[in-house]
Amino acid sequence: MKNLSVERRMGDWMRGVLPHGVVEFVMFGLKMAWACLFAGLMLGAIIFTAVFWQEGASVSRYDFLVLFAVVVQILLLWFRLESWREAKVILLFHISGTAMEVFKLHMGSWDYPEAGIFEIAGVPLFSGFMYASVGSFMARAMRTFDMRFVGYPRYWTTVVLAVAIYVNFFSHHFLPDMRYVLMVITVGLFWQTRVYFTPLKSRMWMPMVASALLSSLFLYIAENVGTLTGTWLYSGTASFSFASIGKMGSWYLLLFVSFVQVSLVYRHVLVSDGRQEE
Repeated sequence: MKNLSVERRMGDWMRGVLPHGVVEFVMFGLKMAWACLFAGLMLGAIIFTAVFWQEGASVSRYDFLVLFAVVVQILLLWFRLESWREAKVILLFHISGTAMEVFKLHMGSWDYPEAGIFEIAGVPLFSGFMYASVGSFMARAMRTFDMRFVGYPRYWTTVVLAVAIYVNFFSHHFLPDMRYVLMVITVGLFWQTRVYFTPLKSRMWMPMVASALLSSLFLYIAENVGTLTGTWLYSGTASFSFASIGKMGSWYLLLFVSFVQVSLVYRHVLVSDGRQEE
């Protein structure tokens, strides 16, 4: 499914009504919002239930969030607002994210203070969809902006790096934490990688490392939606408090793991020869 008809019609309509001078900027914002569709709906549901959910309801808040995520996924596929390729990415993220959640919960890194039926080892299944929303955003953005990653390093090196980062999220509880070393490696490995994208007609680019830093900032903001609504609670912090700024570094590293996972089904966007886009 190369083009989704609803997205195309929306884009054509906006191009017809926007002033020429601001069309590229506005279309960039609209496309980013469209790429964040699943993540935005999940955050909206978290905020809504935190404010309006009644204690003692027949369906727990956590279980509602699981059912909500499943229904949204079905509707996105039914109305062709999401491709089956993107659905595969979401499933992969759900599995890897839930595995990490189970381990981190066992180690006491954070907790889910409310009860629910749909859970694995105390981890509510909606948490896997929160990880999946990152993969959904990446996959949708790649398609919507016709992205190309130029000057991309050898693929096997990125896989090794992603595995090392993912393992460190587990091993740092028992062995020295290698996160800062891994951060330096990400900069060295992707220093020459450019992300090319098209908001409307103009072809633009930005360094991939800068893109990861900006994305980690937005993910940190989204992280605080969960903590400030009491949806999850980090060890050593009070209820309804901000997450530690150090979480931004964790998200920065996790983004590279996420990107490699997405690239398993989007290998065509990786370009090793920069001259193909110059």
